[in-house]
Amino acid sequence: MTTLEFYTVLTGLWIAIAWLPYILDRIMVRGLMGAMANYDPNATPQSAWAQRAMRAHNVAIQAFAAFAPLAVMAMMKRPEDALAGTLAMTFFVGIFAHYIIYCLGIPVLRTLAFALAALSSVALALRLLGTI
Repeated sequence: MTTLEFYTVLTGLWIAIAWLPYILDRIMVRGLMGAMANYDPNATPQSAWAQRAMRAHNVAIQAFAAFAPLAVMAMMKRPEDALAGTLAMTFFVGIFAHYIIYCLGIPVLRTLAFALAALSSVALALRLLGTI
């Protein structure tokens, strides 16, 4: 497995399980049946960190939607490209750090972590275009 493949899979795995903390908070706050109920604007609000976790998870999904096809294309067109692997690693580090930092409520670092992930996608696209 190449570095590009490894970090793309790791990112997908992270996004697939990143909902668990805020769902567990929902169960703690609203109870099991309340957590499984339909949306209710009058429901007991979740903890502030859990609300931030949900937003961070949505951001990760959206960022991965741009990154994943680029990563797959790089796997097909440039399977042994070390730079593509490094960019996949920086994407993972950025999006994982973004989630943790967002949960902790640290605004400036959150933005920098997201920028790292987003710029990794841009750089991967430029690599595929032969610009870098």
